[in-house]
Amino acid sequence: MKYPLFLSDFDGTLVRADGTISQKNIEAIKAYRAAGGVFAVVTGRMLCSIRPRLKELGLEEGIVVSYQGGMIADIATGEILENDGFTPEEAIRAVTFLEKEDRHIHVYLDDKLYCNRDDESLKIYEDICGVKGIVCKEPLSGFVARKQRTVNKVLAILPSEEKAALIARMQKELGEGYFITASNDFLVEALPARVNKAHAVNFLAGRYRVLREEVAAIGDQLNDLPMICAAGGKFAVANAQEEVKKIATVVSSCEEDGVAEALEIAMGE
Repeated sequence: MKYPLFLSDFDGTLVRADGTISQKNIEAIKAYRAAGGVFAVVTGRMLCSIRPRLKELGLEEGIVVSYQGGMIADIATGEILENDGFTPEEAIRAVTFLEKEDRHIHVYLDDKLYCNRDDESLKIYEDICGVKGIVCKEPLSGFVARKQRTVNKVLAILPSEEKAALIARMQKELGEGYFITASNDFLVEALPARVNKAHAVNFLAGRYRVLREEVAAIGDQLNDLPMICAAGGKFAVANAQEEVKKIATVVSSCEEDGVAEALEIAMGE
């Protein structure tokens, strides 16, 4: 097998726009695993959001990576193997910046979603991710200060045309200690610089005792770039951002079973 470890993003890569996973992708994952390959999902989603969806893929054991690499867990037991994120002080800086910008903000800690607005954007997010947000009555910066817990990530929902400018402002204001990225056209995410999907490549390669050159990764968004860059086999679905497609082998879109196509290549067929 050319790539015995295969890491896949979830939304926009493995999952179609209507939220479903094609039978062809499911069968391709089954065939890859039957041939001896290890398949793992690496997503920006919360752990409580992604674990129920893994059953659709036939993944009832193994490892899942959530929060862009910040939380790594055992699928079968839910045991948290790693949990990294912002210190309260680091999170407050990011949240305060977004509060000054008057943004719709999400804060994630203890695998729960806390937010500052109960609006249509929240409802759409809840429907897609299968989670329920807890709307705080106090400013989220004050909530984080009071909780004094690790924050896995901070997220802003905004119009797509404002995404690039917000990323640039956040990078300039917050500095090198922060990884500012986008997981789709409407979501800008802030994490500690050390937390990104490249960590999933390193962790899983060590876990399964394979070389990084033997790891394949596929994605579609800017948050997938670290993972794809770190992997030996670099794949992007046809609907991916141009920055992703530039560094990867482009396969079919998420609507046309691109993951299944990449898995065939990974198996050496």
